[in-house]
Amino acid sequence: MTTDRVVLVTGGNRGIGRAIAERFVSEGYRVAVTARSGEGPEGALTVRADVTDSASLDAAFTEVEEKLGNVEILVANAGITKDTLMLRMSEEDFDAVVGTNLGGSFRVVKRALKGMIRARFGRVILISSVVGLYGSAGQVNYASSKSALVGFARSLTRELGARGITSNVVAPGFIETDMTAELPEETQAEYRKAIPLGRYGSADEVAGVTAWLASDAASYISGAVIPVDGGLGMGH
Repeated sequence: MTTDRVVLVTGGNRGIGRAIAERFVSEGYRVAVTARSGEGPEGALTVRADVTDSASLDAAFTEVEEKLGNVEILVANAGITKDTLMLRMSEEDFDAVVGTNLGGSFRVVKRALKGMIRARFGRVILISSVVGLYGSAGQVNYASSKSALVGFARSLTRELGARGITSNVVAPGFIETDMTAELPEETQAEYRKAIPLGRYGSADEVAGVTAWLASDAASYISGAVIPVDGGLGMGH
C-alpha cells in the first residue's frame, strides 16, 4: 500500500479534522492541514486558509504543492454551525453555514482536482454528518449543507471515476469533541439514549474510516456514504 502520498485535511487544527490528520501522519503519509488559526498536529504542515475564500485556498494549495507535492488525498472537513429554529434563522445564518460547509467543499475540491486529474489518481473524502440524512431540529442550515455532500460526491464519481478519482462521504454521528462537550449533561444523556451502541464515538474512530477510504483497500469504493454513528442513522 502506498502511504507516502500527500494528504490535505481542511480544518485540521482541532476535533475530528485533527484526529484525521494525526492518523495519516502515523501511517506515514505526507500531511498538510488548513487552519484559520492554531496549528495542526506534530508532523503535519499547517497552512493558513479560509474555505470561503478561493484566493486563500489557492495560496494554501500552492504552498503545499511546493513543500510536499501534489495533493492526492483531500479530506474536506472544515465546517461551522449556526443553530437556531427555522423561524428564527436569518438568511445570513443560512448562507454562512451553507457557504462554508458546502461552498467550502466545492472550492477546495475544485482546486485539488487539477493535480488529481493530471496524476489520474485521487481520493476525495467529504466529512458530512448523521444529521444530513437523519435531520435535526434547529439545524436546517447545517443538515442541508451536509446532506448536499452526498449528491456532490456521487456527481463527482460520475464525472471523474474513470480518471482514477474516487469520491466518498463519511457521516459521523455524535463524536466526543470540544463542540459536543459544550452541550448540557441532560442533553448529552438524551442523545446517548437514541444511539443503539449507547455511547458517543471518538474522533479516532472517524479517522480510522477516513484513512481506510484513502487506502488501496478502498480503491473500488466511490459514491458511498459511510456512517460512523453507532447505529443512530440506520436506514437513512
